[in-house]
Amino acid sequence: MIGKILVCFLAGIGAGLGTGFAGMSAAAVISPMLITFLHLPAYEAVGIALASDVLASAVSAYTYGKHKNLDIRNGLVMMGAVLLFTLIGSWVASLVPNKTMGSFSVFMTLLLGIRFIVKPVMTTKEAMAAVRQKKRILQAALCGMGVGFICGFIGAGGGMMMLLLLTSVLGYELKTAVGTSVFIMTFTALTGAISHFAIGGAPDLGCLILCVSFTLLWARIAALFANRASARTLNRATGVVLTVLGAAILAVNLFR
Repeated sequence: MIGKILVCFLAGIGAGLGTGFAGMSAAAVISPMLITFLHLPAYEAVGIALASDVLASAVSAYTYGKHKNLDIRNGLVMMGAVLLFTLIGSWVASLVPNKTMGSFSVFMTLLLGIRFIVKPVMTTKEAMAAVRQKKRILQAALCGMGVGFICGFIGAGGGMMMLLLLTSVLGYELKTAVGTSVFIMTFTALTGAISHFAIGGAPDLGCLILCVSFTLLWARIAALFANRASARTLNRATGVVLTVLGAAILAVNLFR
């Protein structure tokens, strides 16, 4: 029991910090931890990770929204496109031979972390506001289609791809990008968790409660810090968190 608590605690720290700082999906951290150290079936581990993501993303989105770092209008457009094209990507993947790219999200996490340290996102809200709304909505829809299709086809990398596209393509400043990302992830994770439990049955209740609780706690702490930090400090903190998490997940995967 002590071992289970320790594994869930460490997984919750990583997932919570990743969610609160960078809008990262908890599944990228929790799943490999539960599979490797507690030997849970992969499908059950992903379901627990998605369930942990729901409340952690929701409380993070609330915190970012409270500090006016959340773009709900364009976030809803992107979310609709993500959900629709995730289904399309899953359907296409079922028709063609596809080797799962399990390391995709790990390398993306590592590379994004290095990117935020080396080349911080210093876009301002004034620069964001200068973009025409119609253009922003079109960009959000197109990016959502790409993220959703890749997630459905490959099954990984949603949170990281959203952060990358929001900062690099849509030109969001970092806090608004993370706030919008966790807002979208709340609903995508909820959809995924419900479908996993409906198909796979009830998960290990102890692991579920522990992972949800620890992830929620650390996501709240990370989101509070992120919204009070300067843009440069947040870039560095996000970069360090993502780099460390990417390296740690890569190391965990070697134990499989």
